[in-house]
Parts: sequence; structure tokens; C-alpha cells
Amino acid sequence: MASTTSHADIVQRGWEAVGRGHWDTLIADYLPDMLFVMPGQTDMLHGTAAFRGALENLGAALPPGFEITGLRQISDGDEVVSILNWASTKCAGGSQLAVLFRFEGDKISEERWFVDTEQWTACF
Repeated sequence: MASTTSHADIVQRGWEAVGRGHWDTLIADYLPDMLFVMPGQTDMLHGTAAFRGALENLGAALPPGFEITGLRQISDGDEVVSILNWASTKCAGGSQLAVLFRFEGDKISEERWFVDTEQWTACF
């Protein structure tokens, strides 16, 4: 029986799991050999074990006081883009970033963050 859950719904479920710190729930929607490309596009993690390790240290990777203030999804075929409005202690006015999710079937095969790295660094 085919799944009725859309790719955008799967991504939304993932953001909700991140908000609760439920890493196992999040990881369940990824392929074991997934690719995670971090802000700056030079650091890449391969596989859910490496991704899970990064999640355990998520607080250190985000600017102090980081919070998502808005979220929307744009979906087309096997890709979903999340547009996040965010703010942090040093960047109270906030900004936006985009995260691309690529799917194979109903599992995420790639997550790639697009961030203004100059601004991101200044928010630490």
C-alpha cells in the first residue's frame, strides 16, 4: 500500500522532532547512507551514524539563543526546501536560511543547508 504522507509532511515531522530533541524519530526518515551538507557547503557527513553524532552536538553548531521564528516548505517532486526565519541572542533581528531535502522514495537521501555564513559566524 502506498504512503499518503507527502515529502513536505515528512520534512515537517522532522522539524517537529528536532524541536523536541527526538533524534531517533528524525533519523527514521533518512536513508542509512544519507548525505548531510552543513552551512558553508564544505563539511559533509555521510550516513545516519555521523548525522546522529552531529545532532548530539547541535547546540554547539547553532548561534547562542537560536530559535526558529517561522517555517515554510516548498515542495516539487523529490525535493523539499524549508525556508526558516530565525533569530538568536546576538542577532535578535534574525534572518533566513534554506534547507534542501532530497528524497528517494519516502526517505531523505540528502539534507543541504544554505546559510549566509558571514552573518551566521557574526551571531556566535
